[in-house]
Amino acid sequence: MKMVSSRTVHQISFMPRFFPVNCYLVEEDSGLTLIDTAMPYSTKKILLAARKIGKPITNVILTHAHSDHVGSLDALKEALPDLRVSISGRDSRLLAGDRSLLATEPATPIRGGVPKGIKTTPNILLAEGDRIGSLEVIATPGHTPGSISLLDKRNGVLVAGDALQTRGGIAVAGVMKPLFPFPALATWNKEEALRSVLKLRALNPVLLAVGHGKMLENPGQQMDRAIEEAKRQLN
Repeated sequence: MKMVSSRTVHQISFMPRFFPVNCYLVEEDSGLTLIDTAMPYSTKKILLAARKIGKPITNVILTHAHSDHVGSLDALKEALPDLRVSISGRDSRLLAGDRSLLATEPATPIRGGVPKGIKTTPNILLAEGDRIGSLEVIATPGHTPGSISLLDKRNGVLVAGDALQTRGGIAVAGVMKPLFPFPALATWNKEEALRSVLKLRALNPVLLAVGHGKMLENPGQQMDRAIEEAKRQLN
């Protein structure tokens, strides 16, 4: 495990040199919000990171329901029974193991590791514009139909889940990076993913934090390059 901190966000990275899987602790005045829960073996180290920061984890927000983002959910809920769990209403179906598409959605198959046997029932089903503490929900479908990103309204920190990756080079979800192809292989719909990142770019984040790879300070120009690459691939 490796922990890197910037402003109000702490990145916890597992297997950072080989297959980085990140989750994030965001500081509020009296507690911490955990964004994603990484892999099943991550529970103890997430709890240790919270103890080092010195605040309790009170909320979990899941950016989407792939297995590498929800792996420790049940164990964390068992360790912290009062934990409030939030996920988008759309991806709550994936969390329950349902890969079926809605009639209004593009008919591209949902890809990636969808969890089986998750016992935890979310307390809150999120939609665009909802707030959990300082974090505002941004609907960013593409990697999954119900993927969300989270903008810290205090400071412009953006936690984007797998809407983008920085491992292997910055890329919009669905754009293949040979050095780290896995997010692209697990992406549901490339057109939706590009639209979502255009929305994120318009927010002008000061820090970009993603599910796979290092955090980026002042990421605007790098996001622009990723957007242009995604446009070229779709044309």
